[in-house]
Amino acid sequence: MGIDALEIAAINADNDFFHRHLFEDIPTHNESIYQKNSNSYAKRIDHVLQQCIRVCNYVASTLENKFFPIVLSGDHSSALGVISGIKKAYPQKKLGVVWIDAHADLHSPYTSPSGNIHGMPLAAAMQLDNMDCAVNDVSINTIESWNALKNIGLSEPKFSSDHLVFFGLRDFESAEQRIIDQNGILHYKVEEIRSSGLKNCVEKAIQKLDEVDMIFLSFDVDSLDCDQISYGTGTPVKSGFNSDEVLAIIKLFIATKKVVCLELAEINPLLDNKGNKMAETAFDVLAKLEKHIIQ
Repeated sequence: MGIDALEIAAINADNDFFHRHLFEDIPTHNESIYQKNSNSYAKRIDHVLQQCIRVCNYVASTLENKFFPIVLSGDHSSALGVISGIKKAYPQKKLGVVWIDAHADLHSPYTSPSGNIHGMPLAAAMQLDNMDCAVNDVSINTIESWNALKNIGLSEPKFSSDHLVFFGLRDFESAEQRIIDQNGILHYKVEEIRSSGLKNCVEKAIQKLDEVDMIFLSFDVDSLDCDQISYGTGTPVKSGFNSDEVLAIIKLFIATKKVVCLELAEINPLLDNKGNKMAETAFDVLAKLEKHIIQ
């Protein structure tokens, strides 16, 4: 329903964005939310696997046909499919990932306290099990599905931890902290960006990604401040960005000419305490980016 909320936001803004651009409506497993879930360490992993394979193939095809994919998704687990699709299209190119998100999404079924796979896409893309921090006794079937997730599109890590940058990170667990610390992953909290200067932080991140050939930019709306904007997302976190800050970050990366794909995820209108405010804010960011993407 997050995608529908975006379309409604566009209609209310009298913006024909969704009529002016070609689109692919990827089949989903949305019906799975009505089914009882028996896997507490990787919820609905088989359906997520199928969905990510589809996303991978659509993204790869879009890139191979020389289009710039803007991926609008609900659950952020789909980011694994996007990353896999980029590498499937360009297996020889080095990929950098910019993750605008309140969360690190570096868990695996072995470490996750929730079992939500939208907290695992980066770990899967980098093939990180993080067994040193394992706390869950994972079933054989789950292990097989997890290994399949890690190998979508390309049977190797899709990118290096050296080529991952977080913006807005402020809610994560010790298992994820260990990966960040062990690998020296560059991450900026909201208050750090404001104190050091947004442009300065982005320039350092661009320098960090200097040797990559292409960049994937993923924008999770829970990076936004839930009190300022709304609670229209599954895992809202206080003290986040305002929309102008997110827009500025994305624009600076697009200006590098390396961004090959943009993703917007995690709008949930059922949780929005201000009507459709989260989708309206996210669409405003998307609409303002249009002229920078299409040149």
